[in-house]
Amino acid sequence: MLNLATILTATAAKFPTNTAFTFGDHDFSYAAMDAATNQIANGLHSIGIGPGDKVGLSCFNLPYFPMIYFGALKAGATIVPLSVLLKSDEIEYHLTDSDAKAYFCFEGTPDLPMGQMGHAGFSRVDACEHFFMITADPAAPSPIEGTKTLGQLMAGQSAHYEMEQTGADDTAVIIYTSGTTGKPKGAELTHSNLFCNTVLCADLFQQNENDTTLIVLPLFHIFAMTCLMNAGVYRGSKMVLLPRFDAEAVFGLLQKHEVTVFAGVPTMYWGLLNYKEDKFDYEKISSNLRMCASGGAALPVQVLHDFEKRFKVKVLEGYGMSEGSPVVTFNQLDVGTKPGSIGTPVWGVQVKLVDDEGNEVPVGEKGELLYKGHNVMKGYYKKPEANAKTLAGGWLHSGDVAIKDEDGFFFIVDRTKDMIIRGGLNVYPREVEEVMIKHDDVSLVAVIGIPDDKMGEEIKAYVVREASANISESDLMEYTKSKLAAYKYPRIIEFVDALPMSATGKILKKELRKMEAEKA
Repeated sequence: MLNLATILTATAAKFPTNTAFTFGDHDFSYAAMDAATNQIANGLHSIGIGPGDKVGLSCFNLPYFPMIYFGALKAGATIVPLSVLLKSDEIEYHLTDSDAKAYFCFEGTPDLPMGQMGHAGFSRVDACEHFFMITADPAAPSPIEGTKTLGQLMAGQSAHYEMEQTGADDTAVIIYTSGTTGKPKGAELTHSNLFCNTVLCADLFQQNENDTTLIVLPLFHIFAMTCLMNAGVYRGSKMVLLPRFDAEAVFGLLQKHEVTVFAGVPTMYWGLLNYKEDKFDYEKISSNLRMCASGGAALPVQVLHDFEKRFKVKVLEGYGMSEGSPVVTFNQLDVGTKPGSIGTPVWGVQVKLVDDEGNEVPVGEKGELLYKGHNVMKGYYKKPEANAKTLAGGWLHSGDVAIKDEDGFFFIVDRTKDMIIRGGLNVYPREVEEVMIKHDDVSLVAVIGIPDDKMGEEIKAYVVREASANISESDLMEYTKSKLAAYKYPRIIEFVDALPMSATGKILKKELRKMEAEKA
């Protein structure tokens, strides 16, 4: 028997007065969080939500997220975290696909009226019986007439609860993939999947009760959920919550709270590097930071080196997927690290690279990354055909192309779906991007393939220039041409002010392809 919520109850018993979460000027101790989650579990029990039931959750990085997350787990329910940027039709799809019986949604802001979107989506799902608005003020009424609030669910409920004894293989979380092809699919992650990855992350980050972690990655994303929130709770660390990435706000919190652990996606490191204001004691910030982690996408080596040089802290890259709970490989301090690498397989996980026929490729050769171990999802919820393909042969087929060097370190080359085939030759966008971003006038770049009558696909680069830079398309093309084989350099370059990004800070190449299709 295993319930992931045990990590909270155990830490609350060991470090009851330690600060668990900080938001703004408010601190929440582990004892207070444990009591609040018990009230939520009791509230859910009172309306008939229990083992096996699905509970949807849309919430920014606020203390309410972990309260509802662990409260639902204590009740034996399965949590379905949703992106805060979803519109009503998308919310309807996720609640319907996951068979959710209850849905918690933050009221939102004037710029992002989540509560209205959430209720509109919920109201079209007959099977979802309960809607609870999360209000910034727990005592405030719901802004939508006729709906209940989280505060009302918790009111009068006992702060004690006998946690449901779920099985290790029971589904704890259904986390939806980004849906780069077709509709998003819900990856079923078990209590065992998430507990093992939580312990792994705590060890990889070498966390303890004296650490302070800044969480700006969205908690609805598996990276922040497992590697930061769950790992922090497991070790009794203090976690500072920030709902949205802003370089100035990040630096302010790093300095104020003497943050020791920070994790982000590559665009966040790029944003911090490009913040030039002399408002903070960067030497003090650097002296407090003992480790940084990057994931979610490949971190350009130039950005990694520049960040480490400026802030005098090591940035460790890893690789993971929602389907892998998420961590698969990592640059482990006790094993060794390599810049630009995603590291080596974590404990209990096997990784191999295969060609199109499923044969393992030699060292130094490109192949699709496959893995298996305690981290692999139970499967996609109600998607047997997708499961048969993704989990064929007992290995999870990632769709990512990588190479392994002679020391056993893995390097991501690209997504198989992102690969460009120009004139019958394979071009990996990341290789082109790594060359282009080294140019002093290039701040950010994304490379895609676009349809071409002659070559099948042509290479196009979207480039964000450095401030005050005025490099021309032809000059940048010549630079890239001098660094790459003739078939690899981009024949089309478009300068843009910004690149489309997801809520987690990933560059959305599918949006760039959509723009190209509309132009065509």
